Amino acid sequence: MIARLLGVIGLLFTLVVFGAPPASAHVEIISTTPSEGTRLQAVPPLISLRLTENIGIQQDSLHVVDERGTRVDDGPVFQPGEESEVVGIRLKPGLSSGSYLVTYGFISADSHPVRGSFAFVVGDGPLLTASGSVSAANGTNTTVDVVHTALRWVSFCGLALLGGLLFVLLCRPGGRDDRLVRRVILGGCAATAVASLVVLLLQGPYVAGQDLTAVTDFGLLGATLKLSYGKLMLLRVGILAVVGWLANRLLGPDTPLRPRYENLTMVAGFVVLLTFSATGHAIADPVPFFSLAADMAHLGGIVLWIGGLVQIALCLWRPASGEDLAQVLSRFSMVAFVSVATIVASGAYLSWRSVASFSALFTTTYGVLLLIKLAGFALLLAAANASRNAVRRRAIAVDSGGSVATDLRTLRLAVTAEVAIASVVLVLAAILSSTAPAR
Repeated sequence: MIARLLGVIGLLFTLVVFGAPPASAHVEIISTTPSEGTRLQAVPPLISLRLTENIGIQQDSLHVVDERGTRVDDGPVFQPGEESEVVGIRLKPGLSSGSYLVTYGFISADSHPVRGSFAFVVGDGPLLTASGSVSAANGTNTTVDVVHTALRWVSFCGLALLGGLLFVLLCRPGGRDDRLVRRVILGGCAATAVASLVVLLLQGPYVAGQDLTAVTDFGLLGATLKLSYGKLMLLRVGILAVVGWLANRLLGPDTPLRPRYENLTMVAGFVVLLTFSATGHAIADPVPFFSLAADMAHLGGIVLWIGGLVQIALCLWRPASGEDLAQVLSRFSMVAFVSVATIVASGAYLSWRSVASFSALFTTTYGVLLLIKLAGFALLLAAANASRNAVRRRAIAVDSGGSVATDLRTLRLAVTAEVAIASVVLVLAAILSSTAPAR
């Protein structure tokens, strides 16, 4: 199975690296026509904005109101010229002199909203104040933002639990008959699917800066589904349903292992990872080819490691009858080593791509959160080292015929601590995924 796993991963990663579309970082406003605070002699026929990336035509992303708050834009958002980075909207004919406020709300390639406003005046009247003029503030509702981030954490945790399926197949075949193991894995799959579905419903209010009641606004949902983000989230939910069905086929007493189910599970799991990376910071990298592959490797390593830790904890606290615990731990040792090496290598690359300078680690929100996450990861490695030492002592005690009870207790506590620390690290990962990189 390991040879097939490596072959499938190699093929799919090659497709990702050479098939990823070019993209840029968070969308920003380069210029506006008319510009902020401009005083004009006549009402312009249209309003246009030049962006740092081609985001396509996002309907309802531009609004223009007069000083009484009345909508004065006419028709849909469109691209007025040959440059795909420029979007605009026409104004109604026959408008009078006065102040006008333009508000915009776009979604960048990594699904983050960018909202702001600017004002201009026609004639000699006073200029209408623009709140948040030409800014990159996301303008999200605080409650929606917190719930959105919490659901990302739930989806990460569920994905990690689902990663325990690969651990069972590689390291603990006897766990296939354990009902608790099956429930944990299927529960993780369900949690990820439900959290992703709710995040999809929340994305509209999240981008529009509205509260939780806007979840029932089907217009916002329709706008989300028109974007690649919405399509990828639907794909994730659908593929997770397939993974759940496959997991049922691979787990359970007296269920024969079938290579085709294993192969399909690997491919489906890869697609699930792709939907996470393609809706995150990696896809917005100026050179997304390697960032997307690195992000998938990073997330895959985390999922396999943490999913394995949870299954190891179950194995330690509730071992199967006649199970060779030493053999399970020995198998997982190599899996954990490869996972950690992958996490470190890919994490170093992603950090380099996400943080513009060394000083940005200490002067930006993203940089500080990244340092805290690294500290949590260091604690996780320390707990893993304690587990490794306990395994060694237990092996020596078994070989010499001594007592292994003390080392087993130490191992249980160390692995439980690893799982607890890992859950906190996933909280930081969820917050980082909602924070603009320090590029």
